[in-house]
Amino acid sequence: MVPEQYLPVFLFLLAALTFGVLSLVLGRVLAPHHPDAEKNSIYECGFTPLEKVHAKFDVRFYLIAILFILFDVETAFLFPWATAMRELGWEAFVAVMVFLAELLAGFIYIWKKGALDWE
Repeated sequence: MVPEQYLPVFLFLLAALTFGVLSLVLGRVLAPHHPDAEKNSIYECGFTPLEKVHAKFDVRFYLIAILFILFDVETAFLFPWATAMRELGWEAFVAVMVFLAELLAGFIYIWKKGALDWE
């Protein structure tokens, strides 16, 4: 049984889902759909492609991107702490220092593993 305090949330999600599905269906039904050979042709700056269009990216690109997002998000946790540091006291300072130590340990680990090397 769902508590009645969650009813507005469920109604909002139901309305959003209904609107999304209805938009997709109406877009498919009402939009003109007349593809021709030129529209479906490969396009690369107006020239015939010089190499394979769907080339695979090196997995190191994705690894660097994921590591950047990981460290960027973790760094974003420091801003609320920095603004409220005086009110939080020494316990919060020690907790953030432990957090930064874990972050530094992770950075050293990926550096030693060679995840940041682009050879």
